[in-house]
Amino acid sequence: MIDSRTSFLRNLDWTTVFIYLLLVIMGWINIYAAVYNDQHKSIFEISQRYGSQMLWILAAFVLVFVIFMIDLKFYTFFAYPIYGLSLLLLILVLVMGREINGARAWLFIGKFSIQPAEFAKVATALAIAKYLSAYNIKVTSLRALLSVGLIIFLPMVLIILQPDAGSLLVFFSFSIMLFREGLPGGVLIFGFVLAVLFFVSLVVLKVYIIAAIVLIGYLAFVLYTRNYKETLIGFSLTVALFFLFWGIMKVSHKTNDFYFIIAASFFLSGLVFLVITFFRKIRHVAAFVLFLFSAIFFAYSVEYMYHHILHEHQRDRMDILLGLKQDPLGMGYNVNQSMIAIGSGGFAGKGFLQGTQTKYNFVPEQSTDFIFCTVGEEWGFMGTAVVVGLFMFLLIRVIFISERQRSTFSRVYGYSVASILFFHFAINVGMTIGVLPVIGIPLPFFSYGGSSLWSFTILLFVLIRLDASRMELLK
Repeated sequence: MIDSRTSFLRNLDWTTVFIYLLLVIMGWINIYAAVYNDQHKSIFEISQRYGSQMLWILAAFVLVFVIFMIDLKFYTFFAYPIYGLSLLLLILVLVMGREINGARAWLFIGKFSIQPAEFAKVATALAIAKYLSAYNIKVTSLRALLSVGLIIFLPMVLIILQPDAGSLLVFFSFSIMLFREGLPGGVLIFGFVLAVLFFVSLVVLKVYIIAAIVLIGYLAFVLYTRNYKETLIGFSLTVALFFLFWGIMKVSHKTNDFYFIIAASFFLSGLVFLVITFFRKIRHVAAFVLFLFSAIFFAYSVEYMYHHILHEHQRDRMDILLGLKQDPLGMGYNVNQSMIAIGSGGFAGKGFLQGTQTKYNFVPEQSTDFIFCTVGEEWGFMGTAVVVGLFMFLLIRVIFISERQRSTFSRVYGYSVASILFFHFAINVGMTIGVLPVIGIPLPFFSYGGSSLWSFTILLFVLIRLDASRMELLK
């Protein structure tokens, strides 16, 4: 058996380590370009953001050393305590945290600050890996799904209370890992449908959405079961009840409430349809009806979530993306300037420290959420292609590492790492180029910030540590 304390360096995945170093150094250089100050030209100037980032990078290297020195069994044995500690920090930030940009998400110790939500991703990945690696646990069972859902849900609730919509959405990325572990494809499709419904519900009247959901439900049912007679009965019941309710309200001279008419007609016809199919012993009907009810309930709840979870500036940015609002000098300013900066870079870019959008601070948050536009302006298409290529190579490498693991714990954790990195990368680049709403999440290893860099470093190097000792037996 390999001694993990002395011999794991021989099996270390140096390719992944090298990609990490490249991304971190490139991020540091681009932070320097994004906030360059003529009065402080040295990239090592501690009083500037690029100097602070250097210190955080050095601290990240120390974290890597500590991760390598910790015994391999630590990550499995203490997965739940680490998860519990992360929940405690999320509770603590609600009580003692400082509010910045409308979110109480930061804990301050003197001048030092941390964002617990960043580290909660690592803790949640470890806890899920620990649970799914237990004996006789199958992700396809209802008990396992509920347990994993609870592990993911608890930090999400605490993050909602901050509120921090960006960090909250990242936790949905764990569904990718669950799909790899055997989660039925229908669940993933259901999640995709809910995501589409969220955006559609913001721009289309609910009466049309509900009608479309019912029609799609009947169509899916008939295609799946080939029970044309029962489908026709169910559809006829829905239509008949709709006209019945409409006629009653018309005769009583009450205002036509189409929301109520459609909801009531679908609900009653759904119950009758369930009874008919139950006696006829037709399979999968309950699942279809549950799917439709869930979709309709979600469509109605979007408005509440939109106004109570998202910040006003996030709602404004989403309205602009969906074409509901035009505000090029207000909330749409960031994205417009970011796209101008990336477009102005052309094929080869304007050159290092030559970006006018960057130099004259036209893009707010350019060293954090919008760091990618600095790459586009100064290094052009070639530079952005290199950065995107490195991230894709890293993701492929992480998946490759995950697949060669001998333990369920390491494989599940590895796919959690890949899921989180992919979500951050895709959303950050998407919002920078204007195809996704601005929700405020960092670009891994690139964006300015200690909590972000440290959490991603821990996330990645715990996997590298597990992989280096993969020949050892893990539960």
